[in-house]
Amino acid sequence: MKANTKIVYFCQQCGYESAKWMGQCPGCREWNSFVEEKVSKKSGSAAKTTRDEQREPKALSQINLTNDERQGTRIGELDRVLGGGIVPGSLVLVGGDPGIGKSTLLLQVCRNLAEDKVSVLYISGEESLRQIKLRADRIGKFTDDLQLLCETNLETIREVIQRKKPQIVVIDSIQTMFHEDISSAPGSVSQVRESTNVLMQIAKGMGVSIFIVGHVTKEGNVAGPRVLEHMVDTVLYFEGDRHASYRILRGVKNRFGSTNEIGVFEMRDVGLVEVQNPSEYLLNGRPKDSSGSVVACSMEGTRPILVEIQALVCRSNFGLPRRTSVGTDFNRVNLLMAVLEKKLGVELSSYDAYVNIAGGMRMNEPAIDLGICLAIMSSYTDIVIPSTLMAFGEIGLSGEVRAVSMAGQRVQEAKKLGFQTVILPEVCRTATEKIKGIELVYVSWVKDAINYIRHKN
Repeated sequence: MKANTKIVYFCQQCGYESAKWMGQCPGCREWNSFVEEKVSKKSGSAAKTTRDEQREPKALSQINLTNDERQGTRIGELDRVLGGGIVPGSLVLVGGDPGIGKSTLLLQVCRNLAEDKVSVLYISGEESLRQIKLRADRIGKFTDDLQLLCETNLETIREVIQRKKPQIVVIDSIQTMFHEDISSAPGSVSQVRESTNVLMQIAKGMGVSIFIVGHVTKEGNVAGPRVLEHMVDTVLYFEGDRHASYRILRGVKNRFGSTNEIGVFEMRDVGLVEVQNPSEYLLNGRPKDSSGSVVACSMEGTRPILVEIQALVCRSNFGLPRRTSVGTDFNRVNLLMAVLEKKLGVELSSYDAYVNIAGGMRMNEPAIDLGICLAIMSSYTDIVIPSTLMAFGEIGLSGEVRAVSMAGQRVQEAKKLGFQTVILPEVCRTATEKIKGIELVYVSWVKDAINYIRHKN
């Protein structure tokens, strides 16, 4: 082993660094997650940066702001998640399962930007130029403002960016990049961390917007150290089953906009197509005159999403009844069932219960509590909830229906989609009572909502 090389142990889950191997990581408490890597000590010249003018501190009054407008991608769903477009000098991480459509989406972004005369450099470490060309031909025609490069050496990539001076750079993927000063293999914890650091210096120093594609682990997190997500400006996750047609782009971190925004796409033979009204497609195929089904509203960032909540309650054949939830928190469902049993005297302890959010969406907002309770009681009593009714509200442990944010937007979304009745919290009356053309039923307790459903039948 060379004199300037040392052995360091990294946790593959969180990036914790240790001088010796450990069975359990002190950072994330994972077992058997440490790997051995050889790390070269950097020389002083390697650590020197070219941004000498930023070494001296400056007062706020000495810093000039330029009115740089965000660069639109002409993909409305992506622009919404980004907060209005691409910010110059930003570093964006796009993660997702293999085959979910990360590279396809970014190639479509490159195509739109190139048509707007924006210089784009697409750097691939996984595919050859011919493979990228085959995928590009399926999407459409490209102008010469998009240039392709197959390279994994970061020093070579830095030289090309400094020479070509593109406005947008796409790195596909960060796990294939390597830095010569780090002796470990590409994809290792130290290589991913150092590669991201170099790209961050390029983005901030040259004002280049860089998109990084990151693979995810089986737990759904971006492979590599957790510090990777802290270094970038924006983290986007591409979710969904790659065998299904719909994809969800979710922003979990954004320094230039709101988080928890989502964009919905449909995978077609020409690439990813925007879904302008996600509520409409999520409610397609909803059963008519069937118990255990109700429509609820959840806010994803600034967008109201209407989803169908399905529940199936049946007598258990075992001493311990089964509880299953798909698309929502399992413990939350158990809590709501306990509230129904205690406050309404419903004997659910001897019944199996299955709760599902239709459409493959995952909702954790408390506003869908009322919808879950109504769906469970509808299946238990075999009472059909009208298909033109929508409900939202948080349920407390005393059975009270509590307020939720942006009640007006939720009611307007229901009205736009043709719903005739909305059950909502009494405390949201002042925010919604001026909305006309739809019946609003205000309730203070969950039993009031269930009694309303019973009287309608």
